[in-house]
Amino acid sequence: MSTKSNFSAQSGDMGLSFCGNGTNAYSVGKGVLDNGCFVDAINLVPHVFLLFITFPILFIGWGSQSSKVQIHHNTWLHFPGHNLRWILTFTLLFVHVCEIAEGIVSNTQMESNHLHLFMPALMGFIAATTSVVYYHNIETANFPKLLLALFIYWILAFITKMIKLWKFAEASLGVQELRFCITALLVVLYGLLMAVEINVIRVRKYVFFANPQRVKPPEDLQDLGVRFLQPFVNLLSKATYWWMNPLIIGAHKRPIELKKIGKLPIAMRALTNYLRLKDSYEEQRQNTEDPEKSPSIWKSMYRAFGGPILLSSTFRYMADLLGFAGPLCISGIVEHLDNSTEINRTKTGNMPLGVYFMSSTELLQNTSVLAVLLFLALVLQRTFLQASYYVTIETGINLRGALLAMIYNKMLRLSTSNMSMGEMTLGQINNLVAIETNQLMWFLFLCPNLWAMPVQIIMGVILLYYLLGKSALIGAGVILLLAPVQYLIATKLADTQKSTLDYSTDRLKKTTEILKGIKLLKLYAWENIFCDRVEETRGKELTSLKTFALYTSMSIFLNAAIPIAAVLATFVTHAYIEEVRLSPAKAFASLALFHILVTPLFLLSTVVRFAVKALVSVQKLSEFLQSDEIGDDSWRNGDMSMSLEVGKKYKYQGDTTAFNRKGRYRMDNYEQPMRRQLRPTETEDVAVQVNDGFFTWGSNLSTLSDINIQIPTGQLTMIVGQVGCGKSSLLLAMLGEMQTISGKVFWSNKNRYSVAYATQKSWLLNATVEENITFGSPFNKQRYKAVIDACSLQPDIDLLPFGDQTEIGERGINLSGGQRQRICVARALYQNTNIVFLDDPFSALDIHLSDHLMQEGILKFLQDDKRTVVLVTHKLQYLIHADWIIAMKDGSVLREGTLKDIQTHDVELYEHWKTLMNRHDQELEKEPELESQTTLERKTLRRAFYSREAKNQIDDEDEEEEVEEDEDDNMSTTTSRRSKIPWKMCCSYLSSGGFLMVFLMVSSKLAKHSVMVAIDYWLADWTSSNSQSQSLADSFVNATNYTKNFNATQIAEHHSYVPVFIILCGAGIALCLITSLTVEFLGVAAATNLHHNLLNKIIHAPIRFFDVTPLGQILNRFSADTNIIDQHIPPTLESLTRSTLLCLSAIGVIAFVTPAFLVALVPLAVAFYFIQKYFRVASKDLQDLDDSTQLPLLCHFSETAEGLTTIRAFRHEARFKQRMLELTDTNNTAYLFLSAANRWLEVRTDYLGAVIVLTAAVAAIWTSSESGRVGLGLTYALTVTNYLNWVVRNLADLEVQMAAVKKVNSFLSTESENYEGSMDVSQVPEDWPQHGEIEIHDLCVRYDSLLKPVLKHVNAHINPGQKVGICGRTGSGKSSLSLAFFNMVDVFEGKIVIDGIDICKLPLQTLRSRLSIILQDPVLFSGSIRLNLDPECTCNDDRLWEALEIAQLKNMVKALPGGLDAVVTEGGENFSVGQRQLFCLARAFVRKSSILIMDEATASIDMATENILQKVVMTAFADRTVVTIAHRVHTILTADLVIVMKRGSIMEYGKPEILMEQEDGLFASFVKADM
Repeated sequence: MSTKSNFSAQSGDMGLSFCGNGTNAYSVGKGVLDNGCFVDAINLVPHVFLLFITFPILFIGWGSQSSKVQIHHNTWLHFPGHNLRWILTFTLLFVHVCEIAEGIVSNTQMESNHLHLFMPALMGFIAATTSVVYYHNIETANFPKLLLALFIYWILAFITKMIKLWKFAEASLGVQELRFCITALLVVLYGLLMAVEINVIRVRKYVFFANPQRVKPPEDLQDLGVRFLQPFVNLLSKATYWWMNPLIIGAHKRPIELKKIGKLPIAMRALTNYLRLKDSYEEQRQNTEDPEKSPSIWKSMYRAFGGPILLSSTFRYMADLLGFAGPLCISGIVEHLDNSTEINRTKTGNMPLGVYFMSSTELLQNTSVLAVLLFLALVLQRTFLQASYYVTIETGINLRGALLAMIYNKMLRLSTSNMSMGEMTLGQINNLVAIETNQLMWFLFLCPNLWAMPVQIIMGVILLYYLLGKSALIGAGVILLLAPVQYLIATKLADTQKSTLDYSTDRLKKTTEILKGIKLLKLYAWENIFCDRVEETRGKELTSLKTFALYTSMSIFLNAAIPIAAVLATFVTHAYIEEVRLSPAKAFASLALFHILVTPLFLLSTVVRFAVKALVSVQKLSEFLQSDEIGDDSWRNGDMSMSLEVGKKYKYQGDTTAFNRKGRYRMDNYEQPMRRQLRPTETEDVAVQVNDGFFTWGSNLSTLSDINIQIPTGQLTMIVGQVGCGKSSLLLAMLGEMQTISGKVFWSNKNRYSVAYATQKSWLLNATVEENITFGSPFNKQRYKAVIDACSLQPDIDLLPFGDQTEIGERGINLSGGQRQRICVARALYQNTNIVFLDDPFSALDIHLSDHLMQEGILKFLQDDKRTVVLVTHKLQYLIHADWIIAMKDGSVLREGTLKDIQTHDVELYEHWKTLMNRHDQELEKEPELESQTTLERKTLRRAFYSREAKNQIDDEDEEEEVEEDEDDNMSTTTSRRSKIPWKMCCSYLSSGGFLMVFLMVSSKLAKHSVMVAIDYWLADWTSSNSQSQSLADSFVNATNYTKNFNATQIAEHHSYVPVFIILCGAGIALCLITSLTVEFLGVAAATNLHHNLLNKIIHAPIRFFDVTPLGQILNRFSADTNIIDQHIPPTLESLTRSTLLCLSAIGVIAFVTPAFLVALVPLAVAFYFIQKYFRVASKDLQDLDDSTQLPLLCHFSETAEGLTTIRAFRHEARFKQRMLELTDTNNTAYLFLSAANRWLEVRTDYLGAVIVLTAAVAAIWTSSESGRVGLGLTYALTVTNYLNWVVRNLADLEVQMAAVKKVNSFLSTESENYEGSMDVSQVPEDWPQHGEIEIHDLCVRYDSLLKPVLKHVNAHINPGQKVGICGRTGSGKSSLSLAFFNMVDVFEGKIVIDGIDICKLPLQTLRSRLSIILQDPVLFSGSIRLNLDPECTCNDDRLWEALEIAQLKNMVKALPGGLDAVVTEGGENFSVGQRQLFCLARAFVRKSSILIMDEATASIDMATENILQKVVMTAFADRTVVTIAHRVHTILTADLVIVMKRGSIMEYGKPEILMEQEDGLFASFVKADM
């Protein structure tokens, strides 16, 4: 430009060019201040002053700080007016930028260079930046005295700017001149900053006052545990999440652990928010006149959390308005590119103060200025948007914490009748916690969209109308018409998801059954039949999934196709309706606007759906909060607040719940409740007394009536009676769990407020054994040891892998019923309470254990402590130990007194008891078995761990990785491993989807994106062809006739563009449909194959695999991992490919339009690479933390709901609340950090996007290419900003989701059993085995090639039809021998020959389908009885009835509805254990094979049934070979042959009579022990 030459001409003297080279540039004739240049020079003074003062201070400060580079965040505290100062400074910087721009542009309009137009502004910019850096450093160091320098600067700047403004006003310049406005703004800003500074002096009194104020940082920061600094850092760091850098970059070296993310700040903790919500909830209750009306949760939520939501909405509105700056700037740039070349230098006439003044519109016509404005607008828009997201997310998390606390508190006060009468089931409570609170949280996240979106849409349509006229309305119409369709699809999606969920729970149930009964299925060769059952359900699930995929792809398709359709409709109508031709500026501005409009419309359907869900959730919540609670403890305390009359009155009305509802909803404070109050009139020797008690479980009928009892202090009281006569209810009534209709319960004063209580159905925490027993009491070693011995838990603890530090409970190791019950009793014994209530503690124990517990635990341990014991029991033989007996019948007390009293007064009852006791005693004599039930339980436990340790190396693939990482702690290797993208897994996933689908997907995706680019390119060509021809037409204005012709040709040419445009758009829409379908159906195909392979692999795996792999782990593959593969990977994959291709095509277009852009691309690409690399690693860790902290929280809720009575009896509510708050806070911390990390990423990628736009614009302006193409490039650059962060987020998500594929694949590599065998099926005779002759030659068996053999060189010969008994101690190899018959274990030497065929050569299916076995533990499957007896459906009904008759079940089955088709629930729970065992017998009989193997399970059967079984086997199986594995010797005394085993080899072999005679033999000693 020509200014350059001017500049060089006068560069002889620098001063000249500062004021320009006018004749009177330096004349001060009219007074010094009237020279504009001098005024500008004065304006430089304050800026220079500030720079001179602050730099030395900063350098000295930084020098001294270098020793402690990282200022610990404890010292962060804000001077008053902190945020206001930052906002003002930023505004100041923006105004300075405007001033610089205005100066430079004005300067181009002058004949010579006037540096004073922009030089002071530039210095001002530097000074303002310095001021903020300086201020930040003073603030973190808490050194307010140094603020004086800033104060002086603000005053000086204010004065100098005032002088300038006054001079301008004198020269009669007004608001229409831009420089006047800028100067006025600066005066205001400097004035405000001065005020802020004065305020700091006023509050902190650091100068001019005698005693400066001492301050401390906020409480959170004094606690080193708080790592979430968002609320405490300064504004810039808040907006860009700068404080997260160390965490996210550090994650690359070391995984983020819970320690690293610390605690929540106080304001975000669940307790704080709970109190806020509760206060607003309670306030409503007090303000309403009508006590029946429930307070509205919406109102209380608004009162507690409305503020932040409004703030977030404000941010959102600002972001949306700034979003429209993009299209407008583009249109400006494109428009002025053509006319920016001629510069008008003719305006030297009106130049007050000797310089040129311009209006604001003139400044906005400069393309470079527009480019910078576009950049700033984008940066600001994105910052506001992320701020809005962050605020809503933080509020959502706060709300969730508050709701969880509210639900938990209510839950602890729920009346027990609610739980048992089924008004409030466990499932409902779990749903409230897991689903409803999350729904509300999500609704809050999306809430600002509800009111921001309509505004955005209306604004967009108005702008479009302004750009394009009527045709814009048609385009907008297309969008609005298709929006309801999207809403419809969204609702359909939700429905389909529900049905998919139902099918998948059903499938999981069936899979669980298969895995639990896998041993039986393999032994009966039924695995394929049951596998098909699962596959059938899976088929239904897949159909539902396909529908789901279809709807998803429709929704994706609409989202992609709507903008194309809208653009098509708009531009084609515009071409035919409007007179004015379309200019590139307008075309691309409207294109960008259409892109902006699509997002809110797409989201609107989602938001509306969430709003509907939120309404439902709130409804459920308020119902829950309104439900009945248990009574206050007034009557426990014995004060007569509710007189008996009141109680009676209620009773007659039959409305027991009325007084429960009245104002009972009070949330307890988080402290321990007081002790039960004393009642002085009581006599000391009665601990609890009930007078005239009528109690109910919520219906109007009293469950317990007319109860008058007393429990003597320090003695053993027993409560006896038949099943269902109200024994347990009596205990609960004393504990205050039942609703009292009338009557009183008195507690004497000696009893502390807590009662140790062991329920009938044992209840464990998810914690270690030790924590379950101590239950929050201090640990006392001696006491603990005594309790464990009393409950004989030591042998069980020794078996556990980590002793008493082993986790048990839902997620821990599964214990058997007896073990669980003994732990519960131990808990009650360990607690140091005066009163102990034990509810049938013997029900799941065998006889030895119950005796031990009675003697050691109850009589010795508890009575020695003089504790009052109330024991409910069925074991009448213990009545002799009781000090006091309460006999119950049908809900009332039959007798009360000592055993002697009853003997004298109620002879009949005593006699009845006596006969019952005798029966018990006979059983006692019979039962010193070889293996009691307990030893059996221990055996199974031992087996589980013994096998687990052996194969621990393959336990879980995740563990391996951790081990690897520990080995090479060499940083570089671990980091590279953690940031690698799992390409291998992606490949295996895609390959399971099928080659054809992958090919289709890739090709259609590429085609679609090329067509999209083609559409826009065609538009660019079309519009720019106009503008050129139009300027041509303008030059021929005089030749009128020519113009007419020209217009005709021009219109023809113009219309010739339309058909191609229509074809391209049509192709684009078609391709959108194809791509969205292919991706989704690729996902379905992959899911189908992966699940099918997984199921087949696992079902055909050797039995050893199931001993070694925990059931939970296998089930996880079928539940969580399959769910991810089914539903989460396809949309992520789709989104990832789409956003990546969009970004690539955009960059390609920009590079094509302005090749200069490629230079800038390199640093940007590097920056992007590092951002995504760091983020992916951190995000994965934080996601894992979020998942792993959520599980304990949900478990805590469900286990509290199950153990309500126990917790309330112990009075441990406060401890559990505390625990819940801790768990909630931990989970919320993880979630907060995860969302903050997402914001961190988005802010960074958005800024990168803004830089891309800036570089694209600048490159276009400098190379001044064709305007249509520039518009194309900039429109594409704008889309990049939206999609960059999606690329990274989807990458991170995909990486997490691919872990599921990896886990499934790790199971796909397991070995299958060898099903083939070396013989062909046709070679085996149809009726083999005909006779049932068995020869065992030198047999050696092991479970796994790594383990020692369990059978060593066993030889035996069994003749057809013989009855053989095998006995031996636990672990002698009896069961292993029975498995060897079925080739279930590794036979590595020797062979078993049955009827002349070596079984190892047979195909497994044939072998196993020809033998039958009865297992120790009965297994039944859900379905019909027929399915359980004969799943292959080969037998007719008569055969089944015959089998049932033999098993003594015929009459019972006949009585059932449906007979053979009667329902069997999961695990056969609707039959007793004995009946289940008989069903198994019937099952073995249905299969008429000549060899039956019985692994006898008489532990779970009473004597009578056992005798039946013996008879049946002798008669029904008279002509078959029966091999019995005996656990009690007397069952095989009648056998033809006895084999005694020890440590895997045969010790004795022969007829029982002969073996009995060898007195020192093993068999003889067994029999003696058993007599």
